[in-house]
Amino acid sequence: MTQIIEALFLGLIEGLTEFLPVSSTGHLLLVGHFLGFESTGKTFEVLIQLGAILAILTVYFNRLWTIAKALPHDPDARRFVIGVLIAFLPAALIGAVLHGFIKEVLFNPWIVCMTLIAGGFVLLLVDGLPLKEEHRDATRFPLSMYLKIGFIQCMAMVPGVSRSGATIVGAMLLGASKRAAAEFSFFLAMPTMGGAFAYDLLKNYDILSANDVAIIAAGFVSAFLSALVVVKVLLDYVSRHGYVPFALWRIVVGAAGLAGLIVFG
Repeated sequence: MTQIIEALFLGLIEGLTEFLPVSSTGHLLLVGHFLGFESTGKTFEVLIQLGAILAILTVYFNRLWTIAKALPHDPDARRFVIGVLIAFLPAALIGAVLHGFIKEVLFNPWIVCMTLIAGGFVLLLVDGLPLKEEHRDATRFPLSMYLKIGFIQCMAMVPGVSRSGATIVGAMLLGASKRAAAEFSFFLAMPTMGGAFAYDLLKNYDILSANDVAIIAAGFVSAFLSALVVVKVLLDYVSRHGYVPFALWRIVVGAAGLAGLIVFG
């Protein structure tokens, strides 16, 4: 029962942080470390992301369905889908090659704390730059821009960097508005996180027990419900306030994590 409660709590953290530029995986690794939570094959942290993916699909269902229906006759719809796939490709290839190294070496709370702090300062810097907002529609970025964002997203394979943070910063530096950058991070999350879920499940399904499945299911439901809230409110919030609060949060959490590791190990 204790593990289920921990899974629900960690799922809540996953859903609240997945689409914020604060690193959901970093938060899960840190909180799990101090709780003493250890998942089989470190699969929990990856597989519960499916809950967050379904939250996006729920909120964006009508828009996605409109794009899907337009594919046979609308070149703009086809171009956007191609753009998302182009942005997804670098992470798919590099993630498959480095999967073992990422989990065995980089899933480390010390690395998480340092990247949280460093990423916070980067986010502060970028948010304060006088950037030109040349692209305000996430479905109409140039194809070359989609590819560049895709390569920048690969930095998030280091836990603590943040997938959404990397894509948002990359898009803003390439001329996207804050809102469009956040929205494209939602769209790119679907194939990226879906691919990570499928690949991790394929690699580890044979070592998962019925108890593991129950724990993952609890985290999945919790992540879905909390992510629904974030997806619905994030775009309006960043359009008005920017990313400074999230940058400061990263720095505070990273510093607190380092202090905890030094004191408690």
